[in-house]
Amino acid sequence: MPQEVPVESLRKLCDPQTLGFRTSADISPAEGIIGQARALRSLQFGLGIKEQGFNIFAAGPAGTGKTTAVKGFLEQLAKGREVPPDWCYVNNFRDPYRPKAISLPPGRGKHLQEDMRRLVESNKREIPKALESEQYAAKREETLESFNKQRDNLIKQLGQRAQEEGFLLQATPAGILVVPIIEDKPLNDQEFMSLSQEQKEAILQKREALEAEMKGSMRQLRNWERNVNDELQKLERETVRFAEEPLINELLEKYNDLPEVVTYLRDVQNDILDNISQFRPEEEGHRHAQTAPPSPWPRDATLRKYEVNVVVDNSELRGSPVITEFNPTYNNLFGRIEKEAQFGAFMTDFTLIRAGALHRANGGYLVTNAEELLRNLFSWDGIKRAIRNKEIVIEEAGERLGFMVTKSLLPDPIPLNTKIVIIGNPYTYHLLYSLDEEFKELFKVKADFDSRMDRTAENIRAYASSICTVCCKENLIPLTAAGVAKIVEHGSRIAEDQEKISTRFAEIADIMREANFWATQEKAEEVGASHVQRAIEERVYRSNLIQERIEEMISNGTIVIDTAQEAVGQVNGLSVISLGDFAFGRPSRITASVGVGREGITDIEREVKLAGRIYSKGVMIIGGYLTERYAQDKPLSLSSRLVFEQSYEEIEGDSASSTELYAILSRLSSLPIKQGIAVTGSVNQRGEVQAIGGVNEKIEGFFGVCKAKGLTGDQGVIIPASNVRNLMLKEEVVEAVREGKFHIYPVKTIDEGMEILTGAKAGVKREDGTFEEDTVNYRVDKRLRELAKGLRDFLKEEREEGKKKEEE
Repeated sequence: MPQEVPVESLRKLCDPQTLGFRTSADISPAEGIIGQARALRSLQFGLGIKEQGFNIFAAGPAGTGKTTAVKGFLEQLAKGREVPPDWCYVNNFRDPYRPKAISLPPGRGKHLQEDMRRLVESNKREIPKALESEQYAAKREETLESFNKQRDNLIKQLGQRAQEEGFLLQATPAGILVVPIIEDKPLNDQEFMSLSQEQKEAILQKREALEAEMKGSMRQLRNWERNVNDELQKLERETVRFAEEPLINELLEKYNDLPEVVTYLRDVQNDILDNISQFRPEEEGHRHAQTAPPSPWPRDATLRKYEVNVVVDNSELRGSPVITEFNPTYNNLFGRIEKEAQFGAFMTDFTLIRAGALHRANGGYLVTNAEELLRNLFSWDGIKRAIRNKEIVIEEAGERLGFMVTKSLLPDPIPLNTKIVIIGNPYTYHLLYSLDEEFKELFKVKADFDSRMDRTAENIRAYASSICTVCCKENLIPLTAAGVAKIVEHGSRIAEDQEKISTRFAEIADIMREANFWATQEKAEEVGASHVQRAIEERVYRSNLIQERIEEMISNGTIVIDTAQEAVGQVNGLSVISLGDFAFGRPSRITASVGVGREGITDIEREVKLAGRIYSKGVMIIGGYLTERYAQDKPLSLSSRLVFEQSYEEIEGDSASSTELYAILSRLSSLPIKQGIAVTGSVNQRGEVQAIGGVNEKIEGFFGVCKAKGLTGDQGVIIPASNVRNLMLKEEVVEAVREGKFHIYPVKTIDEGMEILTGAKAGVKREDGTFEEDTVNYRVDKRLRELAKGLRDFLKEEREEGKKKEEE
């Protein structure tokens, strides 16, 4: 008979005395990522290599602290890196719909913005003052006076010439009229028509000659006017240039190491000289523009073109930026161009350009979530395009959908130099790798986060340090060494391995917060093992309503489970029900029937489509085992039915295959099975019992039922021997085993399990192919031989009866 699992192997304890501290306050907080050596090496490689495409996908189960670990690692790494430049958008005076992007050393973007604001304010004061100065007025009047003299002399000469020819020049709104005079008296139309034909023709000829002469004179006058206007504009430009030049020269000298800024300042200077009217006093500005339609925009709005829009300001950074964006919409990643409502119309300019996460992370690191990135329209395609083209383009997302949008801007692209880290689960990674051809070229580094780590003394100390970190960050009550030891044990329970600890730090941190709450309720100064244990129990209690209802139905006989008697062809199997936040084990009665036939093993669950593919595979393996073990010298002639009694939902998994095989062997051997012993484990065709999942929940589930119905001391569970290292049972179960009230049997083969269940010897196969007499295998082989003989005799009788009918 196989030996029971030793009590000390049912739960691997953590001795508080070996931790080396009294409370978590006595140790230092953890530094860096713990328990993720593989992921850490991947991050170091991916962040160190500079070639294109080596961006990182951090893959791992939820709750393993991927985001916190990655962000903390990046922030530590970024401290020693160079601060990236500022980025500004400025007006493109040649094409205002294509704003220019300018790069400046960190902090100088704000300086340029303030310098331009001071320049505009200074010009608003100094230009009007210069245009109102006596020196400017005197030069302007001197120019105008010279022109007026020339114009008056020209008009006077034209008047004299007209009088000599017998005409008078008369100014009208339509121009200058040439009116004939006789005896110093102007002729009207009636008097002109009363003249003789010869007189009229003579007057007309003279007027035509005079008008031709006047056209030349007027042409000369317009040239003088054009020249004087040019002189006045030149005078005005020189006056304004003299007024604004000191500050412009100061800025040119200040930014002479930045060619792009120098070019921009030259453009600003030329635009100011070309648009002096925008700096004139209100009255003079209106006087100069009285022929133009009134502008609906505020006067200061026209000066916004001289502003500097600092979209990325790194003046306060100490190292490279680390930007986390967990709402990666297209606009949040790539920026947007905002619009303002002006008199019923939407208007925009370069000052309304807003940066996205990629702009802020430029020169550093961007962290985002894979699922959210894929869920947002255009975000995934936009990220790939930005990496591929090495630039950030701000554009209207609606245009890509073909929607009509209001006239907008096309800002200059900004060069991209960012390492992108995407965080997601392994399933998303494999989907992208398989279905997106560009993914493997743009995200060449996978940082795989494990859900558990080795339970070594070094890692336990690191675990304790991480517990200290949470306490410090969230101002929790320190944990005693016993409390930390209890959390380490719970970590092994989550990992389902005595030699591992879970790295699902989110769940561990929740246990700490809940334990802190219960300690606070008791007004304790330290969080002890009892508080941690209560937090674990309360968490289970909040979610185990369905488990209690099932146990209640088993206790009152609604669900039939026998835990004390013996029965042939009947075994208590164990399964796990997962509710998302809570999983528990429950027993199910499995029965088998056997008769003569050729159908083999028929699984009723499969026939009614209540079985999954893995479960069905397990049932078919049972047939392979029976053939290999018993059908070498005879055909396997049986018809067997297997069923999960009172099961009304789909069954999946192969952990019940050994249980079903025990039921068939019991039916064939007619040996009763102890109903107080439940079974779990899968089986292969050679009869070896294989490991399964959820072993702790299954054992505890059957223990709960036995406890409710009354522990007899004969009850227990058979588990695969390879699952012993996965045992981290509740203290209640461990204590019951220690007192001999409950038993856990590890088995490696079906023969070992049958010996425990029936109390009979399994029997070894001898060289002649037979089994030892009065053993389980002997009885099974004998029964199968009887079934084969019975089928043969039945078929023989059928053939003889058929011949008789044919002869008759």
